[in-house]
Amino acid sequence: AQRGHGKRSSYYSDYTFGALSTNEEGEPWVVPIGKAYSGMDDEEMKRIDKYVKEHTVDRFGPVRAVTPGLVFEVAFEGIQISKRHKSGIALRFPRIHRIRWDKPWLEADTLEAVKALLP
Repeated sequence: AQRGHGKRSSYYSDYTFGALSTNEEGEPWVVPIGKAYSGMDDEEMKRIDKYVKEHTVDRFGPVRAVTPGLVFEVAFEGIQISKRHKSGIALRFPRIHRIRWDKPWLEADTLEAVKALLP
């Protein structure tokens, strides 16, 4: 997560999101597939900001890494292969469609399921 700009500059409102995969040890992990900063109302943004502050595990300058836990439904205009991203894919114009507070992160879509959407 990263702080936003303008009226959102005091909140963590820009999010890198990912799909479920596995790490080198074969354990479940999240592989980044995009970044979004739109689609939430002010109350949702405040709730996520609180989550980020309470679950930060690492800091990289202005960026905060958090423990996996939030599940977002993400809408996007297109998907394509990308050599630039570790996941091997890139989403065009991603935005947060809905926050799934009811869904555990281990039930998020897998990277394979996302890649199956490639044309």
